[in-house]
Amino acid sequence: MRKRFRMLKKYQREITALSPQDSFLVIDRFRDTFDYPVHFHPELELNFILDGKGMQRTVGFSIEEIDNYELVLVGSNVYHGWKMHKCAHSVHEVTIQFHNDLFEDNLTRRSIMKPFREMMERSVHGILFDKEESKKIATRITKVSKLEGFAYFLEMFSILYDLSTTPNQRLLSIAQTSRDDFDNSDRIKLFYNFIQENYANKITLDQVSNMLNMSKVSFNRFIKKSTERTFVEYLNEVRVENASRMLAEEEEYGISEIAYKCGFYNIANFNRVFKKMKGCTPSQYRKEFYRLTQIQ
Repeated sequence: MRKRFRMLKKYQREITALSPQDSFLVIDRFRDTFDYPVHFHPELELNFILDGKGMQRTVGFSIEEIDNYELVLVGSNVYHGWKMHKCAHSVHEVTIQFHNDLFEDNLTRRSIMKPFREMMERSVHGILFDKEESKKIATRITKVSKLEGFAYFLEMFSILYDLSTTPNQRLLSIAQTSRDDFDNSDRIKLFYNFIQENYANKITLDQVSNMLNMSKVSFNRFIKKSTERTFVEYLNEVRVENASRMLAEEEEYGISEIAYKCGFYNIANFNRVFKKMKGCTPSQYRKEFYRLTQIQ
């Protein structure tokens, strides 16, 4: 907890315009520049960007170049920010913010609300919605600021619920992960907890499949179905996300030390895997993340 507090002090806390009496705050605008540094706030945020191809998005410890349609749900106190990067023209942005306690437990615990509840829980990673699904819902998002009263509240709730049921949602930053994020499978929770606690060590397929009392073939099918990744892909993603976190937060550690602490015992392999997943080298990532946190 102490480390988390130090980390939060490094980034800018945004004071949003959402008042305690508001349900949602919708900001609909065309922008020529995005110059606000990486920041966080307790309110959740749904961010839609149209014609933003070439912009750069930072959510958690993920830094990526975006496409023309961008729709992302950012959870409470998750670091985030967008900048123009390679985009040289005006873009249409709709930002929707809402309080993290807007939807009471009694409501979200109903069985019909399961997709919505699970989406809210996953938002701590940042959720990127599928491009085609974003196109389908774009008209509703761009019209919501023109609604008033209860119709406005109902349409916002409907948009969020419909998004929760869309396919191909991608988590952007698995380093910001809660141990309750997976489904109720005891096996997947056991696997997940084991990886989180041991990713810095050498972990073999035999070791994990035996722990779960499964054959290697069955285990591979099980992990692919549960995580949409192979065992090696998932393990490397956990390691790289934790390395990204350390590169951003732990300035006292060199890149070789971070590689070792995250389970990479060969620096060349670490650089190769990191660049494949992040699109840049670890040293480039550290410099870029530091620059994005500075006030322009």
